[in-house]
Amino acid sequence: MIFKNSPLYLVLILSLLFISCHQKDSFIVEKDGYIEIPRDNGKYILKTYSDQIIETSFIPNGEEYSSNSHAVVMDTNNKGYLGKRKDGFSYGSKELRAIISKEPFSIRYEYKGKELVSEDKGYIKKDSTEILHFSIDKDEVIYGAGNRVVGLNRRGKKYALYNRAHYGYETESDLMNFTMPLILSSKKYALHFDNAPIGHLDIDSKGDNTLSYETIGGRKTYQVIASDDWKDLINQYTNLTGKQPLPPRWAFGNFASRFGYHSQQEVEDVVNRFKKDSIPLDAIILDIYWFGKDIKGHMGNLEFLKDSFPEPKKMISDLKNENVKTILITEPFILSTSLKWDEAVREGVLGKTRSGEPYTYDFYFGNTGIVDIYNPKGKEWFWNIYKKYTAEYGVAGWWGDLGEPEVHPSDLIHASGSADEVHNIYGHDWAKLIYEGYKKDFPDTRPFILMRAGYSGSQRFGMIPWSGDVNRSWGGLQPQPQIALSMGLQGLGYMHSDLGGFAGGEKFDPELYTRWLQYGVFQPIFRPHAQEHIAPEPVFHDAKTKSLAKKSIELRYSLLPYNYTLAFENNQTGIPLMRPLFFEESDNKDFKNLSYAYFWGDDMLVAPIIKPGIASMDVPFPKNSNWYDFFTDEKFAGGRYHTVNVEEDHIPVFVKGGAFIPLIEPVMSTEDYSLKNFKLHFYHDPAVKNSFDKLYHDDGVTPKAYEKGEYEILKFVSEYKENQQVLILTNETGNNFVSKDKIVELIVHNVNKVPAKILVNDEQPDYRYNKEKRILSLYVNLKNLQSEKVVINF
Repeated sequence: MIFKNSPLYLVLILSLLFISCHQKDSFIVEKDGYIEIPRDNGKYILKTYSDQIIETSFIPNGEEYSSNSHAVVMDTNNKGYLGKRKDGFSYGSKELRAIISKEPFSIRYEYKGKELVSEDKGYIKKDSTEILHFSIDKDEVIYGAGNRVVGLNRRGKKYALYNRAHYGYETESDLMNFTMPLILSSKKYALHFDNAPIGHLDIDSKGDNTLSYETIGGRKTYQVIASDDWKDLINQYTNLTGKQPLPPRWAFGNFASRFGYHSQQEVEDVVNRFKKDSIPLDAIILDIYWFGKDIKGHMGNLEFLKDSFPEPKKMISDLKNENVKTILITEPFILSTSLKWDEAVREGVLGKTRSGEPYTYDFYFGNTGIVDIYNPKGKEWFWNIYKKYTAEYGVAGWWGDLGEPEVHPSDLIHASGSADEVHNIYGHDWAKLIYEGYKKDFPDTRPFILMRAGYSGSQRFGMIPWSGDVNRSWGGLQPQPQIALSMGLQGLGYMHSDLGGFAGGEKFDPELYTRWLQYGVFQPIFRPHAQEHIAPEPVFHDAKTKSLAKKSIELRYSLLPYNYTLAFENNQTGIPLMRPLFFEESDNKDFKNLSYAYFWGDDMLVAPIIKPGIASMDVPFPKNSNWYDFFTDEKFAGGRYHTVNVEEDHIPVFVKGGAFIPLIEPVMSTEDYSLKNFKLHFYHDPAVKNSFDKLYHDDGVTPKAYEKGEYEILKFVSEYKENQQVLILTNETGNNFVSKDKIVELIVHNVNKVPAKILVNDEQPDYRYNKEKRILSLYVNLKNLQSEKVVINF
């Protein structure tokens, strides 16, 4: 018998209380930097990356937690806070919290008290797949899921997560070359499923307000990212997955490209035609004929065909002296008939069968193996080819084609797993291979990496994606703005199309070609490319078509200061160059699935012509601004649709009132780019009391120039009150940048009468006033570390 007053009795009571308390609190176990929630079929692990990002993983019984992410680069040193609630717990930051209920068990996510999304059935195990199941609101619009031609709103379908090319697509395509496990909601949150293997993303296909992620295996991990506005949401997502490095400045020029140039002579002749016609050109791209005479049988040679390219080093050097960069195509396939086959087998760099032999199979180009970039030997072997042509030949950029991979048998084995486990990240890791090779062997060079497939976070490797083998038709042009806008939301801000269309087309359509190039002025990369039976280069077309194309290309070069600044902004914030209208009006229902008009940066509104024979079109003008025709200065009030006339030599483009637009005179190459003399257009609008813009400048070649202090930023401020417009121009320079004096032609639009008085730094300047155009122009000398103040009294 134990007496109640005995020490042994007291120990027993305390032990029982401890056990009782431990059982009560064991619903959640707080660890160093994360929490665990044990369940009958496994456990949850939750951790925070920031006040706006929380990660949840489910680890089924019998599995170990894996922290290996192919997408995430952000550190998890942010401490989450665990709080007690009446029905359970909350975990996260003051802003973004996971709300965990005990009975019945559930996890939902709130941002600043507003519910975002919730696990519905949670984790579900099926025979061959695993599912994470969620509830979503009945009215929210869902974006993301990679590259599809289904409209901006992805809701209502189940999508395969399996990168696959769609040759000759037009206005519909459910499955394409980027199938990213990511959704973004009109409620301004993102849900990223951080797992590489193939699967499906079901976005309310049954109409029951559910969303599910299904995979063949791997991590059951997802991040919730939340914000108050779209720009910050993209910034937070790219903080998580990485920012796009600033491309070389020449990437914003004009490319000559086709499928393909057959010889050195043909390459030189094409460049000479551009020079003869005084059409700017910065790069030429060599397709598969650089290593083989025919389409089939030669892929994997990866050596210049001497019969066709007798002096490739001299050719590339001569082109460089003409300020034209050379880009070569490569593919990950090594045909058994190629010059590299025996070497690839001997070095053990190919994907394998289960018995360890090189896995071979037939596809369009021949019998092939595939480079195993997950095998360190394969990675080094492949990089050495890029290194050789970069160092010894002077190749300036690389095109990685067929990187879905185009054919990738499920039973093929890579060093890190099966084909289905790495299929969707192959293009991503291929870009990583090149990017990291440049960092190691060419640290002073910004890489140019053109790729057809990728994954969440591919932007951090400098990937320049394009929208695949689009049909050369109006149906092919129509979805291109939607594709670029959608991929920009998902971090890939340089998505662009083969201008003019790539596949098919029996007869040249000059209107289609012209309108596609005019759209290309306002897409991230200006690169006409097509099958060769109809020339994609303007120099081979009739005088009228050539003249219209030249005008578009020259405008592209004039916009270099503006466009390069957009690229810098993307590098720093992740915000894409092309932006949906709902960025500014997130509650406007008309804008939530609208892609036929978009913002180019913050200050320009673009409405491409995507149908033939259009004489006029209705353009939506966002509210809270007046808009001015970029070509005529005609004013359009915001907050409504206006019918605008369509001109032959340009597409409709408008500038926001109060904006500064820096331009230069067209140059033949970005090598001639200079801010010694440039034009600064200011769109005066009495309704705009204050505005701010900037112009970013560096040498165009140095990686991380901003972080190294090798830059300058010109800042432009406007203030308007009581019939007085004040404009202030200043510059900020990095510690390692020497700024040069600049002569700025300030062009003020929408000036209705001769100003009563103008002062520049309290002195009266010379100026010109054009009454008919209502334009005032004067020159300002902008010196380093000095500000210029322009005061205009009306």
